[in-house]
Amino acid sequence: MTSDTPAGYPRPLPWLKWLYLALAIAGAIFPWLANLDFVQATGGASFNLAQFVSQANANPAAQSLSRDLAIGATAVVIWIVQESRRIKMRGLAWVLLGCITVAFAFGAPLFLYLRERRLEELWIQEHSP
Repeated sequence: MTSDTPAGYPRPLPWLKWLYLALAIAGAIFPWLANLDFVQATGGASFNLAQFVSQANANPAAQSLSRDLAIGATAVVIWIVQESRRIKMRGLAWVLLGCITVAFAFGAPLFLYLRERRLEELWIQEHSP
């Protein structure tokens, strides 16, 4: 193990990565079900991004949720990139692509799943003879 590889992590919880994967699947399905409802409600032809953004800011409650998501997701994406590099995790491009094309609710738990897998690999390397 090299000095720039994290050491001393506690033993990974085997069930945690599967929970993250389940959340990633839910994070892909449920936002897109709402997106499909949006497309149907707006005429069903295509996804109108301008109208989506307009409706996402239509009232103070929607503005609060939109701004909360934008700021929180930005901070988490910065951490995702840094953490992926720090632990030399594979799959960062898929995570970022998933955040942009599917949903942040998909990309963030996908990252956590991949991170748990990587931490498990590192723990095994550290504790194998």
